[in-house]
Amino acid sequence: MRFGLCCLFLAQEISFRTTTAKVLSAMERKKALEKVSDICLHNADNLLLAVQAAQRLGIGAFRIMSPLFPRMTHPEVGYALEDLPRAETISTRLSATRKFAVEHDIRLSFHPDQFVVLSSPHAHVVENSVRELEYHAFLAELVGADVINIHGGGTYGDKPAALARFAEVFRRLPENVATRLSVENDDASYTVTDLLPMCMELGLPLIHDVHHHRCNPDGLDECEATDLAAATWRGREPYVHISSPREGWQGNPKPHADYIDENDFPRCWLGRSMTVDVEAKAKELAVVRIMHAMNGRQ
Repeated sequence: MRFGLCCLFLAQEISFRTTTAKVLSAMERKKALEKVSDICLHNADNLLLAVQAAQRLGIGAFRIMSPLFPRMTHPEVGYALEDLPRAETISTRLSATRKFAVEHDIRLSFHPDQFVVLSSPHAHVVENSVRELEYHAFLAELVGADVINIHGGGTYGDKPAALARFAEVFRRLPENVATRLSVENDDASYTVTDLLPMCMELGLPLIHDVHHHRCNPDGLDECEATDLAAATWRGREPYVHISSPREGWQGNPKPHADYIDENDFPRCWLGRSMTVDVEAKAKELAVVRIMHAMNGRQ
């Protein structure tokens, strides 16, 4: 079992920068590209530091922040890597991250924002979503990430029709997107039971988020849901997600706590070959704490 850190650090001096379309649009194009180039190089440098820090801490997976190349897909201020003055240096840094991750068996992934919705009935939303997934696949190829995870999206009053739209869009995705895509159950709309038939039909891996499962149950127990989701990975190492409720299970269970309550960790996960992404506010401190606690029980 490997444990994964999501995007950011709390105690390590590792940071990622971003910018806005408003800032870039107010600049002359050359200056804007210089600014973006500096940000992308900073982020590439810190991504390597992040993966190295994960390896040092014994963390086996790292989820890369989506805006690694900020506003790259924006219709007005967007850009290609080759447009940037320091493109070659940026590519070299990302290649170094890929090499380090391979050498140390650090699994890399992405989790685009929830505005990426393949089930939407609105063509422009789907078009924008596909463009974002193509951007993520571009980054994934540069750094060697094998998973781009998304949610099912909205139900729009007709869950079967929404999932049929999702499947139709999935079948049209470029290969470098489709072969990396996964979908997870969420805390409001789609359960493991809802998503499983589509995932089996499409060969689409399903990530079991146990916190979402507890917020939005479907009649499966946690071990059944884990087994069914794991089978969709077809020989690849499955991903699962875990978090604990900030207000406890008697309050609003959806906001994430700083750390993982050991009682929230499914005992049937122990001893399995899987990647456990830890979604907690204390970031690497939370990952290390639960990793050491659970490794002592395997």
